[in-house]
Amino acid sequence: MSRSDPDAGIEPVIEYIADRMAFEPDSYNESYLDRRISARMRRTDCEGYSAYLDVLSERADEREALLDALSINVTSFFRNPSVWEGIREVLRGMTDGRGTVACWSAACADGREPYSIAMLARDDPEIDDASVEITATDIDGETLSEARDGVYESTRTTDIRAQLEPLSAPDDHVEISEDGTSFSVVPAVKRMVSFEQHDLISGRAKRGYDLVLCRNLLIYIDRSYKEPIFETLTDALRDGGVLTIGKSETLPRPFREAYEPYDRSKHIYRRA
Repeated sequence: MSRSDPDAGIEPVIEYIADRMAFEPDSYNESYLDRRISARMRRTDCEGYSAYLDVLSERADEREALLDALSINVTSFFRNPSVWEGIREVLRGMTDGRGTVACWSAACADGREPYSIAMLARDDPEIDDASVEITATDIDGETLSEARDGVYESTRTTDIRAQLEPLSAPDDHVEISEDGTSFSVVPAVKRMVSFEQHDLISGRAKRGYDLVLCRNLLIYIDRSYKEPIFETLTDALRDGGVLTIGKSETLPRPFREAYEPYDRSKHIYRRA
C-alpha cells in the first residue's frame, strides 16, 4: 500500500489496526471507526486512507495518537445529571438496611463514572456509603492506570464545579490545585473503587452485582456484538438488580423480557 493508491478504502487501515495495534476494531461499527480515523487523517494532512496508512506504518507517535482516538474515553463526572438523580434513588433504596451493595461501572474509561457513584454515596445522607462497593472495569489498561491515580487536567474537562453540582459539598470529594490547572479525587473516594481490566465481549463472567452501569458504550459497538455484551451485563446482575444504559441506547429485543422499567425516561431497568 502506498500513496500511489489514493482511491483505496478504509478496509486496509482497519486491517492494519487489527494486525499491528492493541485494539480490536471488529467489535466497533464502521461509521465510528471512520469518524475517528478521518479525524486523525485531517490532523496529519492526509488526503486519503492510503496516505494515512503510510503514516501509520512509519510513525509510532501517530499509532499511539490513533489508539487514543479510538479508545472511548469521552466522559465527565455526573454525565447527564437527571440520570444521576435516578441512580441516587436506586442507591437510597438499596442501602436501606440490605447489607453490601455491589456496583459495577462497566467500560469506565478514566474513572469519572465510578468516582461519581462513590461521591454520590458519600454526599447523600440517605445513602449508606459504608455498604457501597464499586468495581470499575475497562479494556484499556493505560486508561485504568490514569483512573486509579484519580488526577484530572482541567483542560480536558469543562467547569469542574458545574459537573459536581449534584453534590451538596463538592470540596469534600475533590481537591483543586492552587493554579486551577488540575484536580484530584480525595483518598476517601478512591478507596471506594476497585479498578480491573476486563473485556465485555470475551472477558471472564462476572456475577452478583446489585447495580450495573454501562452507559454510552453500546452506541459505538457493532450490532453483532451488542447481544454478547448484554448477556454479560445481565448475567452479572442479581435478580432484582438494576441496569443503567446510556440515554441514546436501547435494550436489544432478546433481552426486553429480562427487564422491567425502573425509570424508562432515564434508561434505568430492573432485572425481572
